Amino acid sequence: MGEGSRVGRIWSNPVVRGMLLFSAFRAVYGMGILVVTWLLATSGEAPWWTSIIFLAFSMVFSRVLLRGIKARWPGLWGASPEKESGPITAR
Repeated sequence: MGEGSRVGRIWSNPVVRGMLLFSAFRAVYGMGILVVTWLLATSGEAPWWTSIIFLAFSMVFSRVLLRGIKARWPGLWGASPEKESGPITAR
């Protein structure tokens, strides 16, 4: 078994692909949130609580945005176990 085919199988795995895309999304989005929060916190015109409200809004918005990305490209994350076999119930 060659090294190229092993790496190809790892990259084609939907779980690995989803984790990489999620990590990249969080890194870019998180950096943007930090920059905007810093600008709000150091601004002389904005009250101190504006950055707290912005952070709370960004938590909700990031979940909505990620859900939209997952709906737009469902094949990147693969099927979730709940969708394949139904909800997990105690027996």
